[in-house]
Amino acid sequence: MKVGPTFIEDTFAEAFSMRFCRIIVTAFNQRWLNAAISEFCGYGSSVIGCDAEVGLEQLIDSQDTLDGRPGASLMLFGFSTEAVQKAVVNRTGQCLMTCPTTAVFDGMQESTDRVPLGKHLRFFGDGFQKSKLIGERRFWRVPVMDGEFIVEESVGVNKGVAGGNFLILSRDQTTGLHAAERSVDQITKLQNVITPFPGGVVRSGSKVGSKYKDLRASTAHAFCPSLRGRVESKLPEDAGCVYEIVIDGSNFEAVAEATRSGIKAAVGEGIISISAGNYGGKLGKHHFQLRHLLSKDSQGANKD
Repeated sequence: MKVGPTFIEDTFAEAFSMRFCRIIVTAFNQRWLNAAISEFCGYGSSVIGCDAEVGLEQLIDSQDTLDGRPGASLMLFGFSTEAVQKAVVNRTGQCLMTCPTTAVFDGMQESTDRVPLGKHLRFFGDGFQKSKLIGERRFWRVPVMDGEFIVEESVGVNKGVAGGNFLILSRDQTTGLHAAERSVDQITKLQNVITPFPGGVVRSGSKVGSKYKDLRASTAHAFCPSLRGRVESKLPEDAGCVYEIVIDGSNFEAVAEATRSGIKAAVGEGIISISAGNYGGKLGKHHFQLRHLLSKDSQGANKD
């Protein structure tokens, strides 16, 4: 199967069930909102080594936030509700409460599964904190040196899908990087998904296991151009670069749509093929068949 000049391999991406929360961060202006986003999402690329996978879902106009200020929706994924709770509390306390002018609100009021946020962070107020109840939502006002840090008492947690991916096999690095940028730019227009790696792009794709017993993951040698001839390579002869796009989302359909949109944006001259990472279907229950996603007759295949 081809899309334009690009061959779509007959393979699938294998993703995992995870838990996630969504918080809404607001700030005085875009400068401080950007600072908050950068800090909160930092070191949040993969749960292989990070406490959570974190990213910007979308920016929110001041007309659509609770306090009438510029806002952003951030999504945070972990393997359990407990992991999500720990990560969101730590990151909010260290990265958002410290950032000038920010406030933090729950982005999933409809969720009945909830974890404490402001309920924990209020203790930083050393007894001077105050609560405010608006309808059924409780907020905490924690005194800080530029006024008060407003934070919602709890945030919702839902089931999500993480680890959706596709690989861009290109003629050279420049061509591949431009394709990856196009792909991420398209995905960022969608709701309910994030691309948690730097700039949304992964250069160091991994496989499960290693020759070194203490490592859970190691370089995906079959896709490393510099190892061609030394290992059993999965690269076409003219492929000189591979970039991976990893997608986390609120559900299977959201990740499927992001994968489809990202691939369509990536294909073009110099993009030899599109592939995906999987483990033979043995580890992740969510399978995204690339050719099915791009077919008019199918929206993908989900293994329950």
